[in-house]
Amino acid sequence: MTTSPFPLPEEFNAASYFVDRHIAEGRGNKVAIECEDRRVTYLQLFESVNRVGNALKNSGVRTEERVFLLLLDTPEFAASFFGAIKIGAVPVPVNTLLKPSDYEFLLNNSRARVAIVTDSLLPLLQAIPVEKLAYVKKIVVVGREERPDPLSFDSWTRDSSASLDAARTSKDDAAFWLYSSGSTGRPKACVHLQHDMVVSAEHYAKAILNATEHDRFFSVAKLFFAYGLGNGLYFSLAVGATSILLPGPPRPHSVFDVVERFRPTLFFSVPSNYAKLLAHSPETGRDPNFSSVRHAISAGECLPAAIFHRFKERFGVEILDAIGSTEALHMFIANRPGAVKPGSSGTIIPGFDARVVDESNQPVPTGEMGDLIIKTDAACACYWNQHEKTKDTISGHWMCTGDRYYQDADGYFWYAGRSDDMLKVSGTWVSPVEIENQLLEHPDVQEAAVVGRKDEDGLVKTVACVVLRDSKPGSPEVAKELQRFVLERLPDFKRPHQIEFFPELPKTATGKLQRYKLR
Repeated sequence: MTTSPFPLPEEFNAASYFVDRHIAEGRGNKVAIECEDRRVTYLQLFESVNRVGNALKNSGVRTEERVFLLLLDTPEFAASFFGAIKIGAVPVPVNTLLKPSDYEFLLNNSRARVAIVTDSLLPLLQAIPVEKLAYVKKIVVVGREERPDPLSFDSWTRDSSASLDAARTSKDDAAFWLYSSGSTGRPKACVHLQHDMVVSAEHYAKAILNATEHDRFFSVAKLFFAYGLGNGLYFSLAVGATSILLPGPPRPHSVFDVVERFRPTLFFSVPSNYAKLLAHSPETGRDPNFSSVRHAISAGECLPAAIFHRFKERFGVEILDAIGSTEALHMFIANRPGAVKPGSSGTIIPGFDARVVDESNQPVPTGEMGDLIIKTDAACACYWNQHEKTKDTISGHWMCTGDRYYQDADGYFWYAGRSDDMLKVSGTWVSPVEIENQLLEHPDVQEAAVVGRKDEDGLVKTVACVVLRDSKPGSPEVAKELQRFVLERLPDFKRPHQIEFFPELPKTATGKLQRYKLR
């Protein structure tokens, strides 16, 4: 079994650990969150958390009941998230880029009685016919002028007490839900426990990144995303540091502005955003100053070696690629500072375990591809109301990631695609990622995704979907050049049979490629 170097008491409340203790430890006047022109101290955060908790109780929210959070990345997110946890309720942060029909499903699936929503996102909920919402009774709006209907967040919390005792929850009680985005089908709610955030913060933020109270965290990935929730909120609270929040979309110019204005020391993003940053030419004609950043981190999908090298050359910062998941909450395999193998996901994080196994669940030899299974005490307890899918994913202490990997002789893990993305061409398994990485080495290629499509004979052929740099148009001549480029580096059977050009590739809100749309 995985052992923990930081045993927690049976009675444990995550809000007390991540928020309350900083007051007792003398950090009340330290800035916990910076968001545009706002600076929120640990004392102000503590009082906001308590006011939200009391307002929820006054609204009739009880232990274990869900609280729906449709919020941009602002201090109100932090107050609402930990305010719900503090009273023993269960916050459910959701993707801010969905459609009304999606929110109808999520509201009914979570059975939340209270929804806290950012003003600009309110029309998405108002577009849902009231008779289709079976559970929600109250909507609280952040950023709206004080009015009774819908209720404004400020008026809702203003008259609530700034004092609140934490609910006597267990370390194994449900703390929050995160919906696993997936690329197809309805999202599944991962039920995370009170101790899970502590496990991720200790094993990754502290042990791998060596985070301290002097760090400044900035995450391009948003807080509703499991990766962003750690990067942008509870990692910094775990060490008494400062979070830098960007409410708006992470466009390159906005990201560069935040880096130059707020000077983060730890910068978190996803491969597709790193590619956009590299493709962006600032209007000033000079590159932004990344000298404050001691580590850049990537996750969400495999970081191609070409992006690693180009980013390091241009900005002087080494990107630490890693792999995590919504089910596992955060990282379980990661590259270490000073020990990066570009293109790999890194090595297992101490305190966790990982294996590459075959169809019989037996470990495969070094260098052979198989399915990645992992063991982490930050894993979700289950999928809400999804018994069979829970059994398909979690078996005892082990969790199936759905990823294909191989491990080299040095213990580094190398991504080979999703289990259902592997292509069998002419009787041989082909990894789309391997071909994509070679295409990305070409100077004209910004993004690439390889999928399998059946030809007229029903045989699977590889198709490379390519976005060219600087909005260059594709042509048959460019397609042939890219095929020749790959053929010089890979065996003939891995050469894409067809090249198609796109202005952009379809992705989920969290930046993951949606291959099924390309198929």
